[in-house]
Amino acid sequence: MDEESTGQTLQGCCVAILMTDGVEQVEYTEPRAFLEQHGVKVTLLSPKNVGEEVQAFNHLMPGDKFKVELNVRDARTVDFDALVLPGGVANPDQLRLSREAIDFIRAFGEEEKEKPIAAICHGPWTLIDAGVAQAKHLTSWPSLRRDLLNAGAEWTDDPVVVDDKLITSRNPDDLPAFNQALLKELMMPPGTDPGPTA
Repeated sequence: MDEESTGQTLQGCCVAILMTDGVEQVEYTEPRAFLEQHGVKVTLLSPKNVGEEVQAFNHLMPGDKFKVELNVRDARTVDFDALVLPGGVANPDQLRLSREAIDFIRAFGEEEKEKPIAAICHGPWTLIDAGVAQAKHLTSWPSLRRDLLNAGAEWTDDPVVVDDKLITSRNPDDLPAFNQALLKELMMPPGTDPGPTA
């Protein structure tokens, strides 16, 4: 399918990216740009208030700041077709302390109409607190391996892993595969389960 027809297919599709200070910048900017190129409306969700800024990082160095477009406490899962969880060490660590953020992730995972949740690098950390990781096949930044195993997940060191509608990747180098996997899930008719990748 060419890019033009793909963009047309995803017109009207809405994706939430949930993050806060300490997010790995490229893990926000690249998926957002990729989705928007395909006609997707992307919204930056955060525990911060609308108009406040999220401080991104390029590894350990401060990067750009990005304005919050919707406070997660005001977000409704029914308004979005997918949820993206970028990494960066501090970002998911802070999100785990936000009841509203974890509740939103949990609600997204429990929606009757299964919708993609895509988490990269340290992003899968939040899946543990939301109860989404148990009995799922995942990957992540290697330091999360033990935490995910303890939460009842299966962990493998792969560029991208898809289990039902759950998409995970390890690091920024995996972004092309991560983006393509998310696009593929968004293109699938509701209720379609392609099965696990491995």
